[in-house]
Amino acid sequence: MLHVIKQSRWLLAVFITLFASLAFGHGMSDAEKQLIIEGGNLRYIWIGATHMLSGYDHLAFVFGIIFFLTKFKDIVKYITAFTVGHSITLIYATFNAIQINYFLIDAIIALSVCYIAFHNLDGFKKYLNVKAPNMLAMIFSLGLIHGLGLSTRLQQLPLNEDQLLMNIISFNVGIEIGQISALALMLVLIAAFRKSHHFPTFSKISNYFLILVGAFLFLMQMHGYEHSANADEFVVSTKPVQQQASLEPVQQADWKDEISITIPARGEKEYKLQLAKGAMLEYAWKTDKGGLFFDFHGEPKGDTTGYFKSFKKGTESRVSGRLTTTFEGTHGWYWKNNNASAVVITLKVAGEYQLLNLENSKKTPSAQIPNKPTRDTID
Repeated sequence: MLHVIKQSRWLLAVFITLFASLAFGHGMSDAEKQLIIEGGNLRYIWIGATHMLSGYDHLAFVFGIIFFLTKFKDIVKYITAFTVGHSITLIYATFNAIQINYFLIDAIIALSVCYIAFHNLDGFKKYLNVKAPNMLAMIFSLGLIHGLGLSTRLQQLPLNEDQLLMNIISFNVGIEIGQISALALMLVLIAAFRKSHHFPTFSKISNYFLILVGAFLFLMQMHGYEHSANADEFVVSTKPVQQQASLEPVQQADWKDEISITIPARGEKEYKLQLAKGAMLEYAWKTDKGGLFFDFHGEPKGDTTGYFKSFKKGTESRVSGRLTTTFEGTHGWYWKNNNASAVVITLKVAGEYQLLNLENSKKTPSAQIPNKPTRDTID
């Protein structure tokens, strides 16, 4: 066994590199998110390609598919089934704003890695004494699930409604470019190593390793799902850039104002407060369904250039925190709803501020100052 590993150390190195960060297979960096928010279709293609190349759970599944395929037509047939499957759900789910908890869908994707490796080891016959399901049909079906995973991540971003379909298609084109690039490298490595008489032994090691990786990923994603399903026990807080921030949650009895804000389907709104320099603001907001893209930011008083400073942006269903300002001006939140239905936000605030916007407030503020809208400001 050690002799086999020593002889194949170069391929094992690829395996280790490939799976070192498997737990982050679907994630997007802040830089990628900013590019896809600002960019056109070419940037969507680029982000799709780089996302697939870092989507190691997808690549692990593809690696399992081609492991024992030697004929070009078979490789094309099975990879096409996977491609068609994930393309259908990626486009359909994103266009129709169908969202699934990304931890849960990633957990199922992790199990698909286990499945393909178990099939490669002839596990159905050896261990279950049953005939294995049709491989082509299963790859297509599992491709549908992988597409939901890609769609769920894509929907975390504020997509351009006017070019929504083209943005989705461009992202999918990038996904396929990334997949083809990775597939070409895999085929070269496997073809070279297949000539070795150690290949049968190494193939067993590799597929058992895939099962272990899939199981590890499944446990990691289910742990994340438990956090998201019991969000009250795991408070998400924002930490403003270059501002003092305390992440302790605020007690309900301390809230000064509670505001209900409705964001229409595929719509956006902004809510602002007026704060003096050095003022303290405690806040918490949550949605009644799913996550929204948000940008928590401030605009200095008297500025006429359109400058604003972002403290935190992302996609969440609830956020809380404490902010001490470093400049006088308006501070607040911008929300973008990519869902096909309206979302209601409950915003609670306390501290030294004046409300600039008010909608369905449960408490009448002592002062209300008119504000010129910058996006779609709440009246």
